[in-house]
Amino acid sequence: MPSIFSHRPESLTEDSLLMFDESVTKFLSTHATEDAMAQWRHDKAVARSLWAEAAKAGFLCLGISEEYGGAGLDFRYEAVFAEAIHRHGLDAFGAPLHNAIVAPYIEAYGTEEQKQRWLPKMAQGELIGAIAMTEPGAGSDLRGIKTNARRDGGDYVINGSKTFITNGQTADLIIVAVKTGEGQQSNAISLVVVETANAPGFSRGRNLDKLGLEAADTSELFFNDMRVPVGNLLGGEEGRGLPQLMQKLPQERLLIALDAIGGIERALTHTIAYVKERKAFGQAIADFQNTQFKLAECKTEANVARVFADHCILRLVNNDLDTTTASMAKYWITDLHNKIVDQCLQLFGGFGYMLEYPI
Repeated sequence: MPSIFSHRPESLTEDSLLMFDESVTKFLSTHATEDAMAQWRHDKAVARSLWAEAAKAGFLCLGISEEYGGAGLDFRYEAVFAEAIHRHGLDAFGAPLHNAIVAPYIEAYGTEEQKQRWLPKMAQGELIGAIAMTEPGAGSDLRGIKTNARRDGGDYVINGSKTFITNGQTADLIIVAVKTGEGQQSNAISLVVVETANAPGFSRGRNLDKLGLEAADTSELFFNDMRVPVGNLLGGEEGRGLPQLMQKLPQERLLIALDAIGGIERALTHTIAYVKERKAFGQAIADFQNTQFKLAECKTEANVARVFADHCILRLVNNDLDTTTASMAKYWITDLHNKIVDQCLQLFGGFGYMLEYPI
């Protein structure tokens, strides 16, 4: 079925991007079958084997320099990858977080030794990344975090907890936001990288039950006098955590908006196919005027979202995307995602509430 999206900028439909999209789509069709995804939902985690296959196919660390084992591609390819995953229905796969959030922190802010140590293993799938900011009592207000790191010789001793951590059960390498200073000043927070295989005092809590994303291992993490070498302080300088986090917010927020674009495309593609096949009162549901009105409304709004998202992608590639615009995209496109899925569900009638129907 042709895409629901109309004309897009030439720089986002180059042959290399279209071929890359095809390769990701083929990869997902082969390695993320309906049976496999059902099993992962049951297990509440995507299998480690999919990460290994993704690494083998060259889909991990797309935007990281070849010098550190990545593919050296620009953010357009990360956008294609993220959208394809959500278009396929594999919303729970944490590879876009690994690729476009965790690894870029290390490349942008890490010391040369840190980049050489961690990034090649992330590209090869040996290390799966996560970032731990949110706490039971501190979400968006990062200055309110309680997890603290105390210097003790050549180590930091870390105490505290985090929650809602994507890849929490799977991750081998976790960037943890900690307090290394007093009070709520911006220079009181640092980012420390935890290699879970060698972190005494680290433990994983529950794999959380959620309303959706059943195959995503979203977890609690606990640090009880956890010792981490001082050399794992990201960038080697205390008090840089909040500026580091803020500088990467546009890319993180845009990535969430792109997830929603993929979800919108999936919802409309399934719904259009369904209404063409399903008959009522002697004709296809697609032939009813109300169906046509609803789908025209959804496709119009979807294309507006596509234009906004494309605008943001190109601005990010040109290092010109500000936090406010990225936040607008995240808010509006994810909100639209909910609206369109709900409208599409109604067009399925009672079958929309049956889990065997993808909507």
